[in-house]
Amino acid sequence: MAGNAGRRDATIERTTKETAIRTRVDLDGSGRSVIETGIGFFDHMLDQLSRHSLIDMEIEAKGDLHIDDHHTVEDTGIVIGQAIRQALGERRGIRRYASLDLAMDECLTRAAIDVSGRPFLVFSAEFPREKIGTFDTELVREFFQAFAQNAGVTLHITNLYGANAHHIAETCFKAVARVLGDAIAIDPRQADLVPSTKGMLA
Repeated sequence: MAGNAGRRDATIERTTKETAIRTRVDLDGSGRSVIETGIGFFDHMLDQLSRHSLIDMEIEAKGDLHIDDHHTVEDTGIVIGQAIRQALGERRGIRRYASLDLAMDECLTRAAIDVSGRPFLVFSAEFPREKIGTFDTELVREFFQAFAQNAGVTLHITNLYGANAHHIAETCFKAVARVLGDAIAIDPRQADLVPSTKGMLA
């Protein structure tokens, strides 16, 4: 169920020996975010995810960055996914599906989503370098894998072309933000219905 009756928001806290993360989401927000993970580029990407999905997000993460960024990025994906899944409740009234081609300068990335309750990720993007600043580009996939599994969404991300690693990563986050926002929006024609012939999404 959602965090409050009639509202689509949720707060999740998760603490392990590697990370401590608190996330609050409001699915019917305006894209405002307060994000602090200790990883500058990742904060920038999460800000894009919030802004372009119109989901308000508060994210505070403390992780073992003295080892590397992996645990913090992956666990943040887990917690954001869990928060969105909880806020969606039974997923009544949502549009469920969305897809988009998103351009940024020389780069074009496609994202498609089914907010189905069935987690699956297809990720196809090659980065021309291993790091963006100090951020490992392989962590882009790790984030979306953790997010899709815990949000219960089928998510396909394909970078069609691009030369700049920053642009490739940013278009992945922006494209996912847009399709996520569109898919969880309420369709007034079926506001009280679960968008499935099964009568449930799980």
